[in-house]
Amino acid sequence: MQFNKLVPELSVTNLEMSKEFYVGVLKFKIEYERPADKFAYLSYQGSQIMIEEINNHWSVGELERPFGRGINFQIETDEIEQISQRLKDNGVEIYKDIFVSEYKAGDEVFVEKELLVQDPDGYLLRFQQ
Repeated sequence: MQFNKLVPELSVTNLEMSKEFYVGVLKFKIEYERPADKFAYLSYQGSQIMIEEINNHWSVGELERPFGRGINFQIETDEIEQISQRLKDNGVEIYKDIFVSEYKAGDEVFVEKELLVQDPDGYLLRFQQ
């Protein structure tokens, strides 16, 4: 496996609950785990994240839900409809279901389908196809 040059590490309140969301529902793959550290390195179609149960080692302030205020993680996918359906099938509240966005960059316009969902700790994930 090749590691991306930038990989966010999310502090989570419950590693097992987060793994169920990311791996069980969203179908991320566990690349490796360190169970003693309550840590997992996950990937999904070329995207990578790390999740670690809160241990106050990396904390620079008090964490308060929703975590990750002011940031969203764009994750490219080729299965946005399937993700939406899996979220619904698992009773996960979708922040904003599939919608179309247009982004202009120079003379080019990019049209993308997007879906927004918060993970169990409130981190905002933006799936884009």
